[in-house]
Amino acid sequence: MFAVGHISLGYLIAKIVQKPLKTRINLPLIFLLSIIPDVDLLIPTLEHRGITHSLLVLTIAFVPFFAIYRKNSLPYFAALIQHSIIGDLPTNGGAQMLWPLTDHVYGLGIEQYGIHGIALELASFLLALAVLVATNDWRTLFQHKISNLLLVIPSGVILVSMVIGVRVTVPRVLLIPHMVLLAIFAASIFKLVLTKK
Repeated sequence: MFAVGHISLGYLIAKIVQKPLKTRINLPLIFLLSIIPDVDLLIPTLEHRGITHSLLVLTIAFVPFFAIYRKNSLPYFAALIQHSIIGDLPTNGGAQMLWPLTDHVYGLGIEQYGIHGIALELASFLLALAVLVATNDWRTLFQHKISNLLLVIPSGVILVSMVIGVRVTVPRVLLIPHMVLLAIFAASIFKLVLTKK
């Protein structure tokens, strides 16, 4: 899955988990966590969809947050692990979900660049956009909160994947959804930086 799909699914899953817990979520942090496993794309020595996509590694890394924030950490954990489970498991590239126990790559074989993969990505984006608008969550991205600076990282990932195509090239049909997210994130960051409080 590409950045727009991971970010969209991370948001949707966090919203689903958030509702029964009756807890608030920090959207910029949700967006960041939803794509953080792809940090391996920027580290030449790491195999893509390896250690940073392991459910075991991600769970162990999240233990301190469970200890400190308890149930409030669940939407963030859900946004993080959806990257591997919902975003990358269905693809033909799969992920090393159980590393270091095994380096086996688990995948369901949906071609990421094929019609089904792209349709899943577009549907996730459109649904996330609809939920963002229907719940007025988009407004929180334009409030004066320092946490909005976290959007720099998802913005950078989107920009790098669209322009440079570091180890992954975004299909043309997905450029518009990527640009929409980039525009929302950039507007949020600029509003924060340019507005004096």
